[in-house]
Amino acid sequence: MHSRLSLRLRIFLFFCLLALGGIAVTTGALWLGYSRADRPELTDAFLFSGLLSSFALLGLCAAVWLLFDENVAKPIERLAAGMRARAHAGVSKELDTHGARYLGDLAAAAEGLAGKLGASALDAAEAIARETEHLEAEKSRLAALLTDIPIATVMASPAHQIVLYDGQAAAVLAQEAPPRLNAPLSDFLDLTGLEAAYGRLVRSGKEVRAEVKSASGAQVFDLLLKPLGGAPGYIILFEGAHAGIAPADARPLVYDFALLDGDHTDLGSRSLSNLSYVVFDTETTGLLPHKDEIVQIGALRVVRGRIIESESFETLVNPGRPIPAASSRVHGITDVMVRGRPGIANAARDFHRFASDAVIVAHNAPFDMAFLHRHAKRSGVTWDQPVLDTVLLSAILFGASQNHTLDALCDRLDVAIPPALRHTAMGDARATAEVFCRMLPMLEARGLTTFGAVLEQTRKHGRLIEDMN
Repeated sequence: MHSRLSLRLRIFLFFCLLALGGIAVTTGALWLGYSRADRPELTDAFLFSGLLSSFALLGLCAAVWLLFDENVAKPIERLAAGMRARAHAGVSKELDTHGARYLGDLAAAAEGLAGKLGASALDAAEAIARETEHLEAEKSRLAALLTDIPIATVMASPAHQIVLYDGQAAAVLAQEAPPRLNAPLSDFLDLTGLEAAYGRLVRSGKEVRAEVKSASGAQVFDLLLKPLGGAPGYIILFEGAHAGIAPADARPLVYDFALLDGDHTDLGSRSLSNLSYVVFDTETTGLLPHKDEIVQIGALRVVRGRIIESESFETLVNPGRPIPAASSRVHGITDVMVRGRPGIANAARDFHRFASDAVIVAHNAPFDMAFLHRHAKRSGVTWDQPVLDTVLLSAILFGASQNHTLDALCDRLDVAIPPALRHTAMGDARATAEVFCRMLPMLEARGLTTFGAVLEQTRKHGRLIEDMN
């Protein structure tokens, strides 16, 4: 149980114990003196002395604890978080040695160790970069080749989730839903027909042709399913008229072969690195979710700890009312810009399709989610996805007493936000996504490796969100 307590809480409990012990000893001494005096008329004097000494001990312990907390416990907490950021998140920012000036040589030793770690990490990164340069060139050639071939190609795991798709496939899949890694194929294809074809593939070990309806039933795809040899999963080739659909713009080959061995345990037991996330932000007409409206939504997908650049969602939203000038000065969105744009019902419905299979991540998530929940009935969707809040993750990693604004987090984790993109939905969503990706290995380094463990820890800091809102 004690290992779950933070350093600051342990020190607080130590001083509480010290105060109680001091009061007990003083009370016992006064009681012994009163008993030996055997003078009942001194009862009030002994009681007054006991109360006075107890309050004095409480005040003294509280004052010393506050000094100790401010000059020892908090600096140690910040020092530990800074070293963890250096070791696991690739942060090169200097440690706060001034704040730890009362820790003796510990701060200097930590700075020296962090410098050594940083230099070693830089050397390793340079070596890896040299080794992977050739692989990146090969990947680019493969992506160009697959994009030029007029056959849409998708690789799927045995659980029928997307592991790879090319530019042609992206255009085909987009007719049903936003194409995205680790998404269930049931979002795009009739699962019954797909499973029947896959069953024949598994039994025969040979390629199988099949006609499979789209998820909406609006069209039928001619599919060729091919096995992956000894590897799990299979390849889908979209043949016929649908195969020649050209992507609207150049899209890279998107893949993550580690998804072939998917983790299909319950959500709480799943590793943080094996989940898909949608990191989003909104811009609004004001700061009151019960009456103001969304004017912009921006989102990015994160799979296995990396931002998938080609999988993004961004839209302006017509709020159905004038945008206050004060709000426009913050985010730069005016009435002219949202004219003719979709209302919140359509925009939220489209965003829900983009985020339906992922954990939602936001900075001060209750604020943004409150707008979406308010319009859920109009949109015809239910926002029942699990949610993580980077404010609460920051409290876990850096301590509840620290500043947890997005700007503070970016500064702490070496994430740069271009000034032109600050207070835009996509700009803030990207900053949050980059911060989140750096937090994931830090959480795992603290032993919080599963989604359930992280969620349990965030609940301990719920008061932070209440105070922010």
